[in-house]
Amino acid sequence: MSQVLTVSPEDIFYHIKISCQIPSILEAIATRKLITDEAEKAGIKIETEELQQAADNLRLANQLMKAEDTWTWLEKYHLSLDDFEAIAQTNLLSAKLANHLFADKVEPFFYAHQLDYIGAVTYEVILDDEDLALELFYALQEGEISFQEIARQYIQDLETRRAGGYKGIRLRSEFRPEFAAAIFSASPPQILKPITTLKGVHIIAVEEIIKPQLDESLRLKIMGDLFTNWLKRQITEIEIVAKLTGDVNSQSSKVMHNQA
Repeated sequence: MSQVLTVSPEDIFYHIKISCQIPSILEAIATRKLITDEAEKAGIKIETEELQQAADNLRLANQLMKAEDTWTWLEKYHLSLDDFEAIAQTNLLSAKLANHLFADKVEPFFYAHQLDYIGAVTYEVILDDEDLALELFYALQEGEISFQEIARQYIQDLETRRAGGYKGIRLRSEFRPEFAAAIFSASPPQILKPITTLKGVHIIAVEEIIKPQLDESLRLKIMGDLFTNWLKRQITEIEIVAKLTGDVNSQSSKVMHNQA
């Protein structure tokens, strides 16, 4: 028979405190309050249909396909239906505020930073031996071996090996600088000369360079990045004062953020 362990609110708070999580939690609370206040100043309203859609999106994001899935999820996180609605409302408010502040700034930002949004389709094998990497590189150049054969022989991770070392489509900004310089000056399809890092010696095949297109997905990403950076700047200018009282902590705690 399993034992029952009762955890009190004081236990939870004490664990949060000794886990050094209070500063990050205070910042998260301040961020939520900032979003609410700024949305109110901007006159942003939430319609019932919008909130319902936001709730549906939240369920979808957490794979809550059936009613019992939702109840199980709520129970796991000790949430009520009102809490669930509050989460959906916060998500929606954030999205609407981001759109209000930055919808007209996305396109200028994109054209000013186009290089960051160029993508590349690459394959990669990482070796421990530089001499072996060079030997394989020259064998690839001479057509004595294929990249897929190298991947099958030298990649340890099963799924990556099955995919032939495929790394997907990544933006220039997602590559380390030493990789980006070589990859985006390549003429695909091209095998790059081995690059050595702390992780090992990388043999990279560049299959395709993808020119940036400001589609809906990238538009939302840029808007999200602009909004996140704006929030961070706003939070650095806020003094967060938390009054932590009770049996666990009877003192006041002040968290000061450095000025940006």
